[in-house]
Amino acid sequence: MSADDLGRTARARHQAEILDWLLRGTLGERYLDDIFVAFCQRLRAAGVPVARATVYLRTHHPLWLGTRILWRTGARAAEITNFEYGIVDTDQFRHSPAAEIHAGADEVRMRLETLEPAAPVHALYRELRDEGLTDYVAWPLHYTLGKRHIATFSADRAGGFAGDDVAMLAALLPALAVVTEVRHKNRLTRLLLDTYVGPHAGEMILNGATRRGSGVTVEAAVMVIDLRGFTEISELWPRDDVIALLNDYFDAISLPIERHGGEILKFMGDGLLAIFHLDTPAACAAAQSAAWEACVAMEALNARRADAGLRQLGFGIGVNVGAVMYGNIGSRTRLDFTIIGPAVNVAARLESLTKVLGVSVLFSGAFAARSDQGHRLDRLGAFPLRGVGDPLDVFGFADAVPD
Repeated sequence: MSADDLGRTARARHQAEILDWLLRGTLGERYLDDIFVAFCQRLRAAGVPVARATVYLRTHHPLWLGTRILWRTGARAAEITNFEYGIVDTDQFRHSPAAEIHAGADEVRMRLETLEPAAPVHALYRELRDEGLTDYVAWPLHYTLGKRHIATFSADRAGGFAGDDVAMLAALLPALAVVTEVRHKNRLTRLLLDTYVGPHAGEMILNGATRRGSGVTVEAAVMVIDLRGFTEISELWPRDDVIALLNDYFDAISLPIERHGGEILKFMGDGLLAIFHLDTPAACAAAQSAAWEACVAMEALNARRADAGLRQLGFGIGVNVGAVMYGNIGSRTRLDFTIIGPAVNVAARLESLTKVLGVSVLFSGAFAARSDQGHRLDRLGAFPLRGVGDPLDVFGFADAVPD
């Protein structure tokens, strides 16, 4: 057998081994980027001179349009970069191989060694050549239902990729697409659940808490927040202005909650429902800090609105603590993962009472007693709350809170 025949036999064996690994050996691997790193390492070990490779994926993240997974030779882990919405409208994207793929190209190839100094080529090619790379090839990564992502490979061997190298990469690409699509969709499922129901509830749903009526009783600090005067705003303002206002408002009040470990269960028009699980140390103190920082953020938002000649936004926050039922409630075919119980009702009534007392935040006596920072709260008196029964001890911040 000639040397060429031996080489082709070895290449066919390597290709079959990598294909078998993709389809069988990755079954226990959860993360797409780890699979891609191992794939590139196996290619290089098989003699394919891959020194840099990327996968570009479109996502459904509220902040990011897509993600790039980048591997370089010698790296044990991939570099992951997120891209903002609007990048497709930039010159950087328009003048890139990715734009060609998204425009319908089935392959983009560039021999980097032979680039002329003044050749009108994508800036990326010159960057790769300056890194010492010799060849570049990009293909669409086909997922189901016509979804197209991108995979690219760059060589560092003199002369670039041989014909057999390109053929092997192209032959393995469909299997890579199948294997990575499963992980990508698993990640998207988790991301969408985190986005719409929160990470804790999302984890419970993924672990099988999907039956109507299923749930657990948990001890939690409950926070209810509402924007004042929203009915008038929504009736009189243009739609886009109302949406922009709500986004600014929810950013101001949500970020402190998330920063202090709270879980936002739902946005209700202009309102918000969040909990701080008491199995977390100092959960009540965290809720108290989140309420204070939300007030500070709203003060800053109102200052920016005043500078722009816009009306000030009022809001109310009610915080209580107690046992709540945490689980699935709804119809047979449409469920809501939420909390119910008297502790939630009290938090909502406290929020309503902020309007009467002219303050931004009110806490129940039960909350003040359990918070490590309860000494920073002042008792404002006992007030009757609709549907609660006896008047309830109510507390506010001892220091002045921006209104």
